[in-house]
Amino acid sequence: MLIKGAGALVGGASSLARKFNISELAIGLTIVALGTSAPELVVNIISGTNGYSDVVFGNIIGSNIFNLFLILGVSGTIYPLVVQRNTVLKEVPFSLFITLVLFFLINDNIFGGEGSINESSRIDGIVLMSLFGLFLTYVFFNMRSGTQAEESNIKTYGGWGTALRIIGGLVGLVYGGKLVVDNAVDIARAFEVSEKLIGLTIIAAGTSLPELATSAVAAYKRQADIAIGNVIGSNIFNILLVLGLSTLVSPLRYNASFNTDIYILLGGTLLLLLFMFTINKKKLDRWEAFLYLVTFIAYMVFLFIREGL
Repeated sequence: MLIKGAGALVGGASSLARKFNISELAIGLTIVALGTSAPELVVNIISGTNGYSDVVFGNIIGSNIFNLFLILGVSGTIYPLVVQRNTVLKEVPFSLFITLVLFFLINDNIFGGEGSINESSRIDGIVLMSLFGLFLTYVFFNMRSGTQAEESNIKTYGGWGTALRIIGGLVGLVYGGKLVVDNAVDIARAFEVSEKLIGLTIIAAGTSLPELATSAVAAYKRQADIAIGNVIGSNIFNILLVLGLSTLVSPLRYNASFNTDIYILLGGTLLLLLFMFTINKKKLDRWEAFLYLVTFIAYMVFLFIREGL
């Protein structure tokens, strides 16, 4: 269901981009990223209202690590990803910036003075949602930048065909992701695994399966802008929209032991920038993608060792 949903979503989004002369990158950063971030949003709001803060932060941080290391690794191994100039100069640096903002907002003990309680408050939620509004404004002001070269391999459908593919793809992705998460959590609970580890691994992986399916299909179809736009867009959506809305609904206590995972996320994003600027400008080669895959495997091993498993 996830793969079918991903194929329908990529096809519908690409058709929409060509029909309205909107770049594939803008579609990947908005429609596709929002649709594939929907599982994280649903899981986090439910978890937050039930007091499972470790699940919420584990899901956000774990999903972004999953997106960056595993999804870019898989997608780039399938087909080297040529990246647009705006992605190198704007979207990836913005993703790095908001991760730093998140680190600052939730580490009250470090930045708010001794005795402060680490939490994501409603004020933090407002800050994140305001940044999300700025991001959407930027995307929509830069939407009509598609070129004929980008669009030459894109199949178009009629209005109803495009809409049905996008909606059907989103439904399949969300429902398929929910099934995976529900079953995975039941198994994890049976083995008495901590909420933190559940959030960083099983739930993060389950809610990120739509991104994996969508980006892998896009890479296979050689639609690199959707593949990488979906990853960067989803990471931005996860921090700004998903966590922002979750915090507005219910303020969340933050476990400072997640800081190590945030450092890994920051390092991976910075590494992507270095790849883009120095080694192969505006391109993620197969060996670089493979390095991300190896790093992800090492991170998974580290998580289980840290938890004493």
